[in-house]
Parts: sequence; structure tokens; C-alpha cells
Amino acid sequence: MGMNSFVNSVDLLHRQLDVQSLRYQVTANNIANSEVPNFKRQSVNFESELQRAFESRDNAHNSFQMQTSDPRHFKSEQPRDWRNVEPRRVTDYTTTSKANGNNVDAEEEAMNIVQIQMQYALLTRLESFQFNQMDMAMKPIR
Repeated sequence: MGMNSFVNSVDLLHRQLDVQSLRYQVTANNIANSEVPNFKRQSVNFESELQRAFESRDNAHNSFQMQTSDPRHFKSEQPRDWRNVEPRRVTDYTTTSKANGNNVDAEEEAMNIVQIQMQYALLTRLESFQFNQMDMAMKPIR
């Protein structure tokens, strides 16, 4: 594992931990507003955007790139840098589960909280593992 891949892995883990924290806040907010008339639940979109960025990077290696000789010319689609992908809050306006216009299912949100906590714990273990690997790689051989 090279230094660059280590840095990328840790960076990605940090980003994912931040996303899980945001998810926790958004989900807790959904629960807190589960009885508020016309409140619409929110979720966090990140992984699908990240996937798109990785795909655009992978496709750029074997894709045709147009050369431009003038700034006004159309440019080939540039690969997206995954480090610029930000989590987005998405409001669900499409469903209404209650007569008062609120669409929060508190039980489902509570299950989401458990899942978020489990994923967060797994990510912190993964990060710890990454640093242990790096630690072992840097120890002098006796």
C-alpha cells in the first residue's frame, strides 16, 4: 500500500464519517418533527454521487478526449474529482404517509439511527485498522 493510497483511504474514511454524522443529525431531526404538520423527511445523498465521480475518473482513462484550440470550444467532459463530492440533503416531497401531510415514519427513522451508528462504528474500526497497518509498515525490522 503506497502512501498516496493510504492518504486517499483515510481521507475517504474521514469523509464517510462526516457523512454519517450529518445523516445522524438529519435523521434525528426527522424524528423530532415526526408530528409536525406538513413536515417532509430529509435524507443524505452521498454514495451515489461518489460512485459517479469514481466512474468518471475510470472512464477518463480510456475515453476519447477532444483537443480544443479556443476557450469558446466545447470541452470533453472532465473527470470529477471524488474529493469535491459533497453530501446533499434531499427532501422527500413525493410521499405523504399521514393525513396532516407529514411523511416521517418514526419507527423507520429509529431503525436508520441504529444503522447509522453501526456504520459509524465500523468506519472508525476501519480507520484504526488503516493506521495500525501503516504503523506496522513503518516499524524497523530487528
